[in-house]
Amino acid sequence: MNVEIGWLVTLFAIGFIGSFISGMVGIGGSIIKYPMLLYIPPALGFAAFTAQEVSAVSAAQVFFASLAGLLAYRKGGWINKELVLYMGVPIVLGSFLGGFGSKFLSDSVINVTYAILALVAAVMMFMPKRGEEGSSDKLLFNKPLAAGSAAAVGILSGIVGAAGAFITVPIMLVLLRIPTRVAIASSLAITFLSSIGSVGGKLMGGHMLLIPSVIMIIASIIGSPIGAKLGQRMNVKALQWLLSLLITATVVKIWWDILA
Repeated sequence: MNVEIGWLVTLFAIGFIGSFISGMVGIGGSIIKYPMLLYIPPALGFAAFTAQEVSAVSAAQVFFASLAGLLAYRKGGWINKELVLYMGVPIVLGSFLGGFGSKFLSDSVINVTYAILALVAAVMMFMPKRGEEGSSDKLLFNKPLAAGSAAAVGILSGIVGAAGAFITVPIMLVLLRIPTRVAIASSLAITFLSSIGSVGGKLMGGHMLLIPSVIMIIASIIGSPIGAKLGQRMNVKALQWLLSLLITATVVKIWWDILA
């Protein structure tokens, strides 16, 4: 009984921490929770999840974490609807294909896919980007680039159940030159749309675990709005550096495990 309680508490803690960070920096939380779900349970003596199971649980959790964060940011007026439309529709279609297609892939391929995505995101976060506060009104951006990059990210992120926010934010900041706070708020809306495709694909693939998913979802509903409220008050540069450090730390860990 104590083992079961410890397992549930561990899952809740992973979900809360990941969702809190998700709401704060607009990344859906999977870049944090994916390695946490892979490594923390076995490190504490609990049964390990497979990469397929981790990606499915992450997909379900991201759906609710991004929705909760989106609702928290909605009143601030930072969400750009045109940007969400141009990136949201392609990423939904791509994430559904990736989520369903992941059932044909091995765990090692899923892990490497995740590691490559995270590496690209880390590199992009250290490239020059727009840093001012900016506004979501009359925002100009390259629409074909936004749609094309979102479709590609959707397919790859659907494979790992990540909804792609940890790379859509760097794409918005570096390639599309979107102001930081607008990118964070809009990415939560795009992540929510993307997670619809990922969850649908994972359900059809048959890898969804009920109890871990429910625990992570409850943690998301609590943690994500708290993080979003804090993120709206933080300095823009501090948000960028926090996101950069989180992505970089995850990249180092997962590539170390793959290569070692």
